[in-house]
Parts: sequence; C-alpha cells; structure tokens
Amino acid sequence: MKNIFKKEVTDEVIDRIENLTPETPNLWGKMNVAQMLAHCNVAYDMTFTDKYPRPKGFKKFMIKLFAKNLVVGPKPYKKNLRTAPEFLITDERDFLKEKELLIHNLRKTQELGEAHFEGKDSHAFGPLTAKQWNVLFYKHLNHHLEQFGV
Repeated sequence: MKNIFKKEVTDEVIDRIENLTPETPNLWGKMNVAQMLAHCNVAYDMTFTDKYPRPKGFKKFMIKLFAKNLVVGPKPYKKNLRTAPEFLITDERDFLKEKELLIHNLRKTQELGEAHFEGKDSHAFGPLTAKQWNVLFYKHLNHHLEQFGV
C-alpha cells in the first residue's frame, strides 16, 4: 500500500485527480465523477470537522465489528460495495469545487503527517495507527480513481 503521507505519493494521487474531467465516465457504479469526488471528501470531513455526528453505543460497536477491518485492512474494496449512508452522494455536485476541496484535503493530510495521525481518534473506529489512517485514505481514493480510469 502506498503511503499517502509521503509527498511523492500525494502528488501522484493529485496528478490522477487532475486527469479527471466533468465528463470522465465511471467504469462501474452509479456515481458520476463530481459525486465521486464529493464522496471521497466525506472521509476528510469526518476526520477534520464535526459535520457528521459520531456513532455511539451499539451502532459504533457494530461498525467497528463489521466495517473496521474492511476499511483499514489491506484487502482492496470490491466493486459496487455498499457504503455508509453518510457517504451516499445522490445530488448533483460542482466538479471543480469538489476537486479543489479533495486536493486541499490531500495536501493538508500529507502536511500534517504520520505523527499527527498516530493514535488519532477516527469518526467511527476509535483510535487508529498512522498505518491504518494511511490505508483508510489511500485505499479509498485509489479504489475510486480506478473507478474512473485514472
């Protein structure tokens, strides 16, 4: 798994994002390219803001039990896998706005670095290692960039 905290990896991912256009077709799934970018931004909203309420109690227990290993483990995502409700983007989005925000989020993550994320509490999974944060960010981005052929 590539390390999103390394500048050269972040730059590579940004280059892939820059190859997208508002007309880039998906190779699978229902989202258009602007919706995909907004979908990817949700992970950063959950990391850097309080926009989404944190799951509590039984819901948090179930998410940790069934989703954590899928999200922070090394196994790639399957195509057309169901996502959490917060990540569903069904309305139209502004391609340029979402693209700029995603690039900003990537740069912010890389600049904060691994040390910032070591032991940082995630929205739903509790404290994660920097390695787990890397998998969470990189695997998700790579999956969706491949979905759009970049």
